[in-house]
Amino acid sequence: QVQLVESGGGSVQTGGSLRLSCAASGYTFSSNYIGWFRQAPGKEREGVALIYTGGGITWYTDSVKGRFTISQDNAKNTVYLQMNSLKPEDTAMYYCAARSSGYVGIWYLPEKYNYWGQGTQVTVSS
Repeated sequence: QVQLVESGGGSVQTGGSLRLSCAASGYTFSSNYIGWFRQAPGKEREGVALIYTGGGITWYTDSVKGRFTISQDNAKNTVYLQMNSLKPEDTAMYYCAARSSGYVGIWYLPEKYNYWGQGTQVTVSS
């Protein structure tokens, strides 16, 4: 079955960096959509970044543009989220999500994704 395993979360101070990894198994990695969402306590799950593995096209939510970079490693079936210049408002549980097939449409809607990882916590202190 499909498994998405996130890693790389942790605690950093404002301005620090982290790199999250999402390793996919049992999944058709090529030509598909894999993204990162986050959810802070009391808030809705928010789309952070998405990559189309067929061509490396990326999307970002406005609040992370210029600070976060999503990338892929086809040989490792892994998607990364490089997070720089972290802010306290980036604190959340970060989830990897993957779509089974077909065009994603409105990419930041959680219901567009069929598979989810267990999440990795990111905490940014001021």
